[in-house]
Amino acid sequence: MIHVSALIDSLGGALLRQVVSGHRDQISDVTLSGDPSFEHSGGLVLGLGIDSTAAAVDLLNHSDRTGAAAVILKAPFADDPDVAGLATELGIGLVELQPQASWTHLVWLTRSILDHSTTLAGSEIQRDPSGYGELFAFADAAAAIISAPVTIEDADSRVLAYSELQDTADPARISTIVGRRVPDRIISHFRSRGTFRRLQKSDEPIWVDAGPDGVLPRLIIPIRAGRELLGSIWAVDPGPVPDDQVRELTRTASVIALHLLRLRAQSGAARRMMADRLRAALLTPDHETGLRLPPGPWRVVALADTGTDEAPDYRVELWESVMRRHGWTQPLLTAIDGVPIAVVTENGAPRTVGSWAWLHALAAETSAYDSGVAVLAGRPAHTTKDLPRSRAEATELIRLARTGRVAAPATTFEEAWHEIVLARAQAALLTGPPLGEGPVQTLVEHDAERGTEYVATLSTFLAHYGEPKRAAHSLHIHPNTLRYRMKHITELTGLDLTETRLRLAIAIHLTSVLDARNDTKAKKDLSARDVTSGPSDARAATDGPKDQTSEEIP
Repeated sequence: MIHVSALIDSLGGALLRQVVSGHRDQISDVTLSGDPSFEHSGGLVLGLGIDSTAAAVDLLNHSDRTGAAAVILKAPFADDPDVAGLATELGIGLVELQPQASWTHLVWLTRSILDHSTTLAGSEIQRDPSGYGELFAFADAAAAIISAPVTIEDADSRVLAYSELQDTADPARISTIVGRRVPDRIISHFRSRGTFRRLQKSDEPIWVDAGPDGVLPRLIIPIRAGRELLGSIWAVDPGPVPDDQVRELTRTASVIALHLLRLRAQSGAARRMMADRLRAALLTPDHETGLRLPPGPWRVVALADTGTDEAPDYRVELWESVMRRHGWTQPLLTAIDGVPIAVVTENGAPRTVGSWAWLHALAAETSAYDSGVAVLAGRPAHTTKDLPRSRAEATELIRLARTGRVAAPATTFEEAWHEIVLARAQAALLTGPPLGEGPVQTLVEHDAERGTEYVATLSTFLAHYGEPKRAAHSLHIHPNTLRYRMKHITELTGLDLTETRLRLAIAIHLTSVLDARNDTKAKKDLSARDVTSGPSDARAATDGPKDQTSEEIP
């Protein structure tokens, strides 16, 4: 991160001028206006294409909703009284880009300053400053060989470094540098031309002609270690390139390959260190871990899987891959007691990478092809000492998710509080001293001896108290049958269901009995259920011949 004022000082007054100081002064990323793919809380929004006061006002309002730190506009819109007044009212920073300045130069200068400040300051995954700095040097060296802008990308089209030379950059290149990954529409353009298929199979340089929307031609050099594709060098509009320059660029790719292998090994060790620090912070409130977190509050999220018992290491790696593919380059992930655990920020829109809203949307998308996904969040943690409490709440929801008692695929502790209350009451009933004889036990024994369904009937009746027709409909019986059963239940137990506290106690005890039954059923193997009696036999055994003939009123 870097302060807005520090960025302006770095670039100098000839390029930028601060018009309004905002409440959020730290920049976490750079964002292009009108491109929701790169919206981040704490972002610096570049007002590229803003050509009216109304458009500037709309951009400020939208940037405030996404939690942006500041907006850069070209003169004269930054000085417009309506624009400056709204920025002051919203508390969002407003910076003016001088008329003679180029957006293209601002993009790579700002991105470069932010990248280097992040690298030198460290991040959740402690990087090797010299290592990543050398990648930028390699990009500059490659650009000097062919006199064209260059980016170095990994095998997943994430930008690792870029050259300072960007004079002939097209809109696709600007979006790539800003977002640190190639936009989806540009990936689709190159995929349609077979570029990525050729990258996977060939060591030879690849030339791609110009495309729509101002996409300039590219020269692409694969970066390989043996048969493995580690990344690629992309040069924009180099024109005819002599063979000796292509060979020199290919040799540079070989050196970069060795460098990427070393960085990957270091990054793996760093990720393990981060996971250990995160685990310690989630288990011990007062433990000093040195963990670097984004601005809070945060939610701790259990990434449970209700349909498999796969090893936790595999599940963490799978979630890390999914999150990185959706823009979170350094996800805060670890595993505790076999469950993948993530820490996300409480604030932010669905496109704010690393926020709860973003993860909620990702869970909905993932559940379309993996119905076993359960993303369960504890209450917000406002300090790091609250993280263990939020983690305990998140993991408490796992059992409820596996028995289908919380909303799928994602929910919070607050949304499931009523199920939590019932689950805790049930746990107390099951682990505490036996209650002995009581009305619920009487009904349980009667059901077991006579084949009736009085436990389920009373539970449903209480759930629809005052609406016997709805209760009967839920049980798939005639209302007269429900009345007959309730008469027998009252005679057996002597219950006075007009007493409020008695109804509450009965409802809780009934819930614990029925939930225990459901848990037992859920644990049975499918093959075991296949050999049970058929539907007609099961119905006959439900109420038994004796009670069924006496209570089923036509």
